[in-house]
Amino acid sequence: MKHLSLFLVLFILFVNVSRSQIQGKPTVAKPFELGITTEIQSSQLAEKRILNIYLPEGYDQDLKATYPVIYLLDGSANEDFIHIAGLVQFCTMIQAMPKSIVVGIANIDRKRDFTFPTTILEDIKDFPTAGKSERFMAFIEKDLQPYIQQKYRTNATKTIIGQSLGGLFATETLLKKPTLFNNYIIVSPSLWWNNQSLLAQAPQLLKSLADSNINVYVSVGTEGEIMEADASKLASVLKESADKNLHVTFNPMPAESHLTILHNSAYKAFEVLNAKK
Repeated sequence: MKHLSLFLVLFILFVNVSRSQIQGKPTVAKPFELGITTEIQSSQLAEKRILNIYLPEGYDQDLKATYPVIYLLDGSANEDFIHIAGLVQFCTMIQAMPKSIVVGIANIDRKRDFTFPTTILEDIKDFPTAGKSERFMAFIEKDLQPYIQQKYRTNATKTIIGQSLGGLFATETLLKKPTLFNNYIIVSPSLWWNNQSLLAQAPQLLKSLADSNINVYVSVGTEGEIMEADASKLASVLKESADKNLHVTFNPMPAESHLTILHNSAYKAFEVLNAKK
């Protein structure tokens, strides 16, 4: 009986060793890393903000290279960071755009951060924290951009991507603090906010547009009469400003809905903004 037991043990060991030799050494699973997550203390907002950051391939090898920065609103990992970072990686791989850093700004309260004060009583009731976009703009200018410029090897090209309320904020930034970015990707902007007051102010605000080259890409899908008309009017107002330094592209995308438009629109925007001239 002892001999039988010993035989069975040796047999099992032999089978396992043989199997491992046939299959090769077991591989060790490694995490797949798309980017890094860090935190910044904002003096302007008096709170910590989470950033998701994508660094392009080769960033750690070529220490002399500098990169454009794409600032992504709604940049949480469970929002738009992953698919936009992937889109940037793909577009750089096919050489449709330069290698770029993506900075996804994770949300805490997007209604607070992306909207200016409103006089609409219903909106004040429904969104009691809204109306602090000026503070968020100051956060980008005085906290975020200096942090990114100090921490990473950046060049002078800065792009903002915003959809919906994020598109409203990107539009407000363009009109009130235009030099914060060179490129504005404005998708399905919620210009209905406060009875479309930003649209009404746009012609006057554009008179003080900074003397620097700014590219604006505006798009909208099949998203309701008001949003579609507002996006079209925004593009028209920008084009009619007659500012030679303002380059505007309007790209209606009727096949897209409010849920589907951002990815395809960002892809088209990268193509338009980086077209070889």
